[in-house]
Amino acid sequence: MNNANPLSPFALAVRPALICFSHLRWDFVLQRPQHLMSRFAGEYRLFFWEEAIPTDHHLPYLEFHAFEGTTVQSIRPRVPARWSPEDQARALSDLLDQMMGLAGIHRPVLWFYTPMMWPIAAHVDAAAVVYDCMDELSAFRFAPPELAANEAALMKAADLVFTGGHSIFEAKADRHGDIHPFPSSVDTAHFARARTGLAEPEDQAPLPGPRLGYYGVIDERLDLGLIAALAGAHPDWSIVMIGPLAKIGPEDLPRAPNIHWLGQRGYDQLPAYLSGWDVALMPFAMNEATRFISPTKTPEYLAGGVQVVSTPVRDVVRHYGELAAVRIAADAAAFVRACEDAVACKDAPAEWRDAADRMLADLSWDNTFRQMRGHLDRALGKPAPAPVVKLPRPAILRGAKKHDVTICGAGFAGSVLARQFAEVSGKRVLLVDKRDHVAGNAYDCLDDAGILIHRYGPHIFHTNSDDVFNWLGRFTEWRPYEHRVLAQVGDRSVPMPINRTTLNALYGLNLRSDAEAETFLASQAEPVRDIRTSRDVVVNAIGTELYETFFQGYTRKQWGLDPSQLDKSVTARVPTRTNTDDRYFTDKHQAMPREGYTRMFERMLDHPGIERALGTDFHDLEPADKGGLVVYTGPIDAYFGHRFGTLPYRSLRFRHETLDQPQFQPVGVVNFPAEDVPHTRITEYKHLTGQSHARTSISYEYPSAEGDPYYPIPRPENQELFRRYDALAAAEPGVIFAGRLGSYRYYNMDQVVGQALAIHRRLGARQAVPDVMA
Repeated sequence: MNNANPLSPFALAVRPALICFSHLRWDFVLQRPQHLMSRFAGEYRLFFWEEAIPTDHHLPYLEFHAFEGTTVQSIRPRVPARWSPEDQARALSDLLDQMMGLAGIHRPVLWFYTPMMWPIAAHVDAAAVVYDCMDELSAFRFAPPELAANEAALMKAADLVFTGGHSIFEAKADRHGDIHPFPSSVDTAHFARARTGLAEPEDQAPLPGPRLGYYGVIDERLDLGLIAALAGAHPDWSIVMIGPLAKIGPEDLPRAPNIHWLGQRGYDQLPAYLSGWDVALMPFAMNEATRFISPTKTPEYLAGGVQVVSTPVRDVVRHYGELAAVRIAADAAAFVRACEDAVACKDAPAEWRDAADRMLADLSWDNTFRQMRGHLDRALGKPAPAPVVKLPRPAILRGAKKHDVTICGAGFAGSVLARQFAEVSGKRVLLVDKRDHVAGNAYDCLDDAGILIHRYGPHIFHTNSDDVFNWLGRFTEWRPYEHRVLAQVGDRSVPMPINRTTLNALYGLNLRSDAEAETFLASQAEPVRDIRTSRDVVVNAIGTELYETFFQGYTRKQWGLDPSQLDKSVTARVPTRTNTDDRYFTDKHQAMPREGYTRMFERMLDHPGIERALGTDFHDLEPADKGGLVVYTGPIDAYFGHRFGTLPYRSLRFRHETLDQPQFQPVGVVNFPAEDVPHTRITEYKHLTGQSHARTSISYEYPSAEGDPYYPIPRPENQELFRRYDALAAAEPGVIFAGRLGSYRYYNMDQVVGQALAIHRRLGARQAVPDVMA
């Protein structure tokens, strides 16, 4: 063994190990491993296992290299070229074991960027297996025939699967139960150096302008004919092509005096080249090899302040197609015209750069790392997920039972409308939900201990509407329940929302009246002249100290944004009181369904005019399955195929636990506003349900940027994007958009019920809806 860098410092370390496997070298060709693994190196002993190198040496051996300035060890295995593939694989497995023994590695995390490495590591007792699938590698030229089988085996063994974009996620989503899309992010500060007047490299500086450039791997994914056509259309332009050749040779490249093939350059050099470009190119061919790509170059080019012209790569169109800085062209003539337009706009960056910068503001490798680490931490605490079992789609009755109304979503909006259409209007209703249960996020069920829990977090019913309360009361008995919440501040638990008791406890005061409490809060308040954000609302009312204690950290965790970046409606939902009322809500009606939400929904949908198709995706329905009227309660952007980009939503994940004790905390919910506590709250469900049981079940709640959409994120630019979808919705014949997701509004449960009842009443008054409400 050639031990170029001794492992003794690592052998003595106590941190767990992560071994990253890749065919690709650690350079600008694949930025994702570099950025993510450098961050994981702060928590793990990191080993980067590279592609095996054939050698004439008679025995296999390893080389170790440390990346400069990091704690990462690069492992470069060498095996005799004359050995059979089977002998090489056995040798590589032995070398892996040898490396782990030398480094004192036990139960590492195995992280794969290629399934071709899985056979050599499948025997390792791993704490977790992660497959970070960047592309559909089997579609690439010269893909090994065994790649598909290796990927299937890796998918089966993996605890987590990440994908390099949404298109590849959609292609793989039904193959694993814990899969998450992570389009590659951008090191904005690195590429923004291109805007600072960097000295251009010597091989580019003499080239005449305008200059149009590309960097990246040069392989079968590029449309070489398109590059030739662009050079021919404008011989006065310089076309700069940077990157290594892969699976094609120099003889395959188009040649012209104004096409400059500069070869591979280092990641650190890219901003200097980018600084001299007028337009950045993404001339990808539209073929099987590019069907699922999500190029990292788009945000990198934009961070450098350069406009982009791209062929219609699906993920580029999806995420960037509406930016003025990104032009999409499907053929050579259109590509040339788009480049001409971009060159004409290069001297007016304010017209296109600001919108691009706003989009990039939410992209960072730190965010991607935190989200991936959250998934990994969760996977390390549980066994590998069970294989995904695809249930057959429920048969849908047709013919004589053809439906009048098709409803997407069996939550409050969809279920209330289903009952109204069936019972009041006498319509035949098909209710479709991709989940295997009714009640949407309000679904409750008995856990393994026999305790009734809310699978998707606590749902507390409260309303001032007699109509809503009485309508739902037809399907349930109500159990009176007044919700109380405590906030954990240091070692103290105080009532939330803030009231007089909270103030006395925090400040050691003895405020005895509303007037005294109001005077104290007035002394803390810091008037804000123009109240626009959530921070403004709170600071204006109670001052910075209370804002930072109760709102700042909680809001940052809940929304992934600072309160100063959120609409004022977010914190306006939480009042501040001067009395000692410690109820979370003060509505006229506060109660819980006595037998649970799910039972209430089952009664609501128990009608001969309602057919349920659970476990069925609305988007998979045939036209014959749909009635004359469609009610859509899913995300409005999903209905239109994310035409203008994805509307931002906030999601949640939960860690449910059952404890061998009758009670865990004094109230149903305890909030944790401190930013260094990863969860936002703990719920103990027996307080909510009134159930008697010797044990108790709780859930920890973790906000997330990934997962099912829960909350529309209230920001002006998001509302602007929603308005574009809303305009499409207004022009969609025979479709009604309802509910929190269909309306892109942060509704409470009673508000959704009220909206659904109002929609039905409004339709009933219209005589112009054919075959539905006439």
